[in-house]
Amino acid sequence: MNEVKTISRNELLKSSVKGQAGFSLVEILVALTLLGLVGTFVVGKIFDTFEEGRVKTANIQMSSFAGQLQEFRRKCNFYPDTSQGLDALISAPGGRECKNYPPNGFIGGQEMIPADPWDNEYVYESDGKKFTIKSFGSDGEEGGEGFESDLYYPKKKK
Repeated sequence: MNEVKTISRNELLKSSVKGQAGFSLVEILVALTLLGLVGTFVVGKIFDTFEEGRVKTANIQMSSFAGQLQEFRRKCNFYPDTSQGLDALISAPGGRECKNYPPNGFIGGQEMIPADPWDNEYVYESDGKKFTIKSFGSDGEEGGEGFESDLYYPKKKK
């Protein structure tokens, strides 16, 4: 009829562990190493994408300044010189007079020229006939390579 079977403690432990599969320490370490390598790659790509965005932003800003400088030249018959700088787009420059200077400047309503994406000032150079706008890139210093290289408007020919 109903028989009660007695199971020893060892048999009980063996039967409960038998069906479970676990990870060994080596397997866990291999998995963590692989996750670390993949994570490093992903973070590197994200950083590169972020820096590429900054470079594009700087190029767009310099192109925008160039358009405003061309409008300045159209209305004033000259580009601001190096000493007047990009500030001539915000308030009428001293020295050579521009009779058609708009009341709000050429960058309407702004009180200062925005910094480049790395919080450095743009460098403006002009002889009154042509101009160059520069950003020194992520290192803020002249020269460099990669994301530290200088950006120019108009772009320098390589």
